[in-house]
Amino acid sequence: MNMAFWVEQAGWFTTVQDLGRTGYEHLGLPAGGAMDPFACKAANRLVGNEDSAAVLEFSGAGPTLWSDTPALIALCGGGFTLWVDGMEMPAWTAVRVRAGQRVECRPHLAGFWGVLAVSGGWDVPEVLGSRSTFLKANLGGYQGRLLQPGDWLFSLREGWLPEERAGAVLPASRRPVYSPEAVIRVVPGPQCAWFGEEGEREFLSAIFQVSAQSDRLGYRLTGATVPRRAGELLSEGIPRGAIQVPPDGNPIVMMADHPTTGGYPKIAGVIRADWGRMAQLRPGEGKVCFETVTLEQAHQLYRELMANLNAIELENFSFWMRG
Repeated sequence: MNMAFWVEQAGWFTTVQDLGRTGYEHLGLPAGGAMDPFACKAANRLVGNEDSAAVLEFSGAGPTLWSDTPALIALCGGGFTLWVDGMEMPAWTAVRVRAGQRVECRPHLAGFWGVLAVSGGWDVPEVLGSRSTFLKANLGGYQGRLLQPGDWLFSLREGWLPEERAGAVLPASRRPVYSPEAVIRVVPGPQCAWFGEEGEREFLSAIFQVSAQSDRLGYRLTGATVPRRAGELLSEGIPRGAIQVPPDGNPIVMMADHPTTGGYPKIAGVIRADWGRMAQLRPGEGKVCFETVTLEQAHQLYRELMANLNAIELENFSFWMRG
């Protein structure tokens, strides 16, 4: 039997995501995927899935689900706490739920994006090599749309419930620190010459605020302007994390569903190890400043982040959820 859940409340912005689809940027289709890839991988590993298994991702207000079958779940990321039948459960931990139990992801202060994994991974059709939702094209995920009340969700692997993993936990010391004021590390961008010493100095010394007009495509930054040369480039490819500066001098950080091409000069790029921490800054509230690292340092920082996933420990929380 596949694990099954009924959606009582869908939350504010709940979609199915995984680590994204690659190889289609030349057709204008971004890789997409989870806003916080580390949280996605951690949640999946806690319940015994492959890193790339589909998760539920949400922000603002989380979903409320009813379990129709026993299952193993894990909540990771920021901005939410996990409750089962009115009892708070630990995040970053594999929790066993029984049939008929109510699972809530309630808003919390630290962070903005939560992910919920289920043993076996969420079962939605694979489109172009990924189960991620791309809302602008109504592509992938759960019928290409946001989750809605009354939807049914099933796990991909029938009859698979690794009960021995109940209580698996990623220690707090190995989790990212989500802060409303973050120092995000960057590598220099390909158009640094457009900004000169004054522009680079302003970019690296300013404290920016993440605008409320931010979403999965890009985080707009306000509070300081970065001087740059007049004019525009011919459109060229844009990777996730690229920081473009339009003529008004307010930088835009490219996020998971970013456009695949653009003509604004790029002053820097957020390193992959900090994609999740950047995403977890709450639009309208979060503040960010940037510091430069070398490409070699960026690679090492990513290796160190991924090594944290190997620190998952088994602890006996499972008795909480056994009938």
